[in-house]
Amino acid sequence: MKLKSIIVDDSSMQRMAVAKLVNNHPHLALVAEYSNAIEAKNGLKNHEIDLIFLDVEMPIISGFDLLEALENPPQVILITGKPDYALKAFDYDVTDYLHKPITLARFEASVKRAVAKYEQMNRVDEDEEHIFVKSNLKKRKVILNDIKWIEALGDYIKLVTDEANIVILSTMKSFEKQLPAEKFLRIHKSYIVNLEKIEKFNSKNVEVGGRQIPLSRNKKTELAEALANV
Repeated sequence: MKLKSIIVDDSSMQRMAVAKLVNNHPHLALVAEYSNAIEAKNGLKNHEIDLIFLDVEMPIISGFDLLEALENPPQVILITGKPDYALKAFDYDVTDYLHKPITLARFEASVKRAVAKYEQMNRVDEDEEHIFVKSNLKKRKVILNDIKWIEALGDYIKLVTDEANIVILSTMKSFEKQLPAEKFLRIHKSYIVNLEKIEKFNSKNVEVGGRQIPLSRNKKTELAEALANV
């Protein structure tokens, strides 16, 4: 397993030094290097990245400015020549903080922390059924039991969970095939519900998490039978 990584630093010498460390590490794969935050932000739209080695002190847009501009940033290891940035760094939930000049031992300790965090975030619990979906160019693990319902949004669908709404490019028909039929039912052309999350229903709607979801006429009998077997 290798973390797909990028380096963002306005110093070509510093990028070269970090790139050498990355390329020599068995758990890292260098995807790209950027000399400023604008290039990096545009590059992140086209690449699925696990880890950013990010310089704090860059002209015009600093490393902190870049972090604030990213909606869903990957793991970040900040690099700086000023030790007084350390406290501020952890306000941004970064994985680690490296002070220049970077030593091999300190670099390896940071990567070890990033790998451990990645494994924890992507750990597969054998007791929980799950699927992987691609949202915002990132692969995400979704526990099936966390899904309350799925809603059609034109060319996209929205997975509604207790934690977040996840929008993915897919058709309802295609996504329905990934779901266990005994747990999920398409009750309307635009809605699939988790049968275990249904609180009550009538002839027109089902209620999930306090939300009224329309029920198609031709699905009433199928819904009643499915709920009887949950």
